[in-house]
Amino acid sequence: MIPEDRLRQIEDRFQFLEAKMNAGAEAGEIAQLAKEYSDLKPVVDQIALWRQLRADIADAQGMLDDPDMRELAEEELPVLRKRLPQAEHALQLALLPKDDADARSAIVEIRPGTGGEEAALFAGDLLRMYQRYAEARGWTFEIIEENATELGGIKEVVAHVKGQNVFARLKFESGVHRVQRVPTTESGGRIHTSAATVAVLPEAEDVDIQIDAGDLRIDTMRSSGAGGQHVNTTDSAVRITHLPSGIVVTSSEKSQHRNREIAMQVLKSRLYDLERQRVDSARSADRKAQVGSGDRSERIRTYNFPQGRMTDHRINLTLYKLDQVMQGDLDEIVDALTADFQATQLAALS
Repeated sequence: MIPEDRLRQIEDRFQFLEAKMNAGAEAGEIAQLAKEYSDLKPVVDQIALWRQLRADIADAQGMLDDPDMRELAEEELPVLRKRLPQAEHALQLALLPKDDADARSAIVEIRPGTGGEEAALFAGDLLRMYQRYAEARGWTFEIIEENATELGGIKEVVAHVKGQNVFARLKFESGVHRVQRVPTTESGGRIHTSAATVAVLPEAEDVDIQIDAGDLRIDTMRSSGAGGQHVNTTDSAVRITHLPSGIVVTSSEKSQHRNREIAMQVLKSRLYDLERQRVDSARSADRKAQVGSGDRSERIRTYNFPQGRMTDHRINLTLYKLDQVMQGDLDEIVDALTADFQATQLAALS
């Protein structure tokens, strides 16, 4: 049952925000009011749709007593009643607690796991998969740091994915991705199993993380491209070490100033992610609300090339369209993971 008191509180708050903005809020608070207003608007719209549908059902039921309107009411009532559970479900989803980070851009980190060169090649395949997905959604995909192998694989890559709701769409990609296929270097045709790890971090904002300059060690060094190619003659690469946490971030753009800026952004995002994990762990020791355990060491997905199959182990979803998935067709997987997460949230509230 949807609590009427809560709906009324939301509607009252929305009307208060609307009135305050129309009256001319102070410059310092207008941005905060506008954000809360935009967050509440889809919820208020859903409440209005639900209320209207219930009112239409009540009106149709009242028409049953009118001989002239009875036939029309008998036609309308089944249609309206069929729509009610859908409207209630949509409203319940709208009322779920929002992750403030969902709307943000994200930092994506990919590293090979077990499997040697084949794991590095697979890490490169995952990188291209996410690049294509970002392109399809109109996001910007900027590679911050890339360390490639001589055969074209990836030792490590860090990318900044910018756009609306990037973290919401990519956050369930964190974990161990396993691949089963015959490597190009395998002459006997045997199937190998290897893995790569993906970490997706919400982009930190300045208000999220304050870093003491005394906690940082900043080193400059000569940067190099893939496989040690294109060594610069100037010390442009930047490595920042956050001493309290031991986190090390590097950036190897041509501009040292830009490298420092990029490295600080990645460092803030990693520290912000650590704080989010700490808060999540404090709320729930087993972290069942985090799609699986939320542990990045957990195998989340298998890509089986001989069978053309992708299986997401968290929700037992299997798709026989691996080619499309590797081309960046991830929406079906992301939608299924999001729906499962929302179902878990709803169950926890009931």
